[in-house]
Amino acid sequence: MAETPRLPSLTWLRTFEACARHRNFTAAGEELGLTQAAVSQHIRSLEAELGALLFTRQRRGVELTAEAGAYLPHIQGVFRGLARSTTELFGRRGGQDVALRCPISFALLWLAPRLPGFAAAFPQIRLLLTTVHIPADYAEDREGFDIRFGVGSFDGRDSHRLTWERLLPAAAPALLAGLASPDQWVRLPLLSVAGGRELWPDWFARAGMAAPGRPSLVFDSFAVALEAAKAGAGVVLASRPLADRVLEEGLLQPVSEIELAGERGHFITIPAGRAQAPHEQAVLDWILGEAG
Repeated sequence: MAETPRLPSLTWLRTFEACARHRNFTAAGEELGLTQAAVSQHIRSLEAELGALLFTRQRRGVELTAEAGAYLPHIQGVFRGLARSTTELFGRRGGQDVALRCPISFALLWLAPRLPGFAAAFPQIRLLLTTVHIPADYAEDREGFDIRFGVGSFDGRDSHRLTWERLLPAAAPALLAGLASPDQWVRLPLLSVAGGRELWPDWFARAGMAAPGRPSLVFDSFAVALEAAKAGAGVVLASRPLADRVLEEGLLQPVSEIELAGERGHFITIPAGRAQAPHEQAVLDWILGEAG
């Protein structure tokens, strides 16, 4: 049987942290709602448990011993971690915080334009948004919502589809205007996204065309590749629906009507079997509604 780790009373540690911060037992007691006698008793009990003196008494307060000074940052770090976890899992102000983690391209291109509507619809809910760049960023599993890209199967999580990806080659109108004929776009630099997103060979196969070669520029996110294409750097496989707004505004122009479609897309995921609080369910319903 594993040995039970040595852990002093959390109440004693909380009292120690307040005393160390105030350098005064009376002030610590006022913060914690304890009498000075109770504070002193907690400190004596903790010192006995640790076998070390934590404070030296001064005329106007107390000073930390060397051992206590080394111990304090660890205790404060633990309390900050507890506070952060409590906020993330249970929220503030009646549980109105919702944590959402999603790819940066999805956050910029799909979610951000819809956030004014969210804020107007749910003024009491605070959305805690974290962006990720690569699949490995999801290695630390957690209780909040994750938006992930794939075919819908994610270990330990239930998923709801938000998008079906469709890839359409597009370029800036000014770049295309310089071509002698529309079909010469294949001579332009091809822009791609690093990782498992290199799909130019698949698109050319779908179009029945010979691939002209490797992409000239490779980016770590689709959002950056899209910005480069808007600036005239080359032709990008515009991932729809993320790129729909850019295409509708004419900032990019399709160079072909052929789309490469598949089973992949974005999904909002939650820990498998976890019941949602009412405010969490409201956010989930809103996102699914926006996805149509």
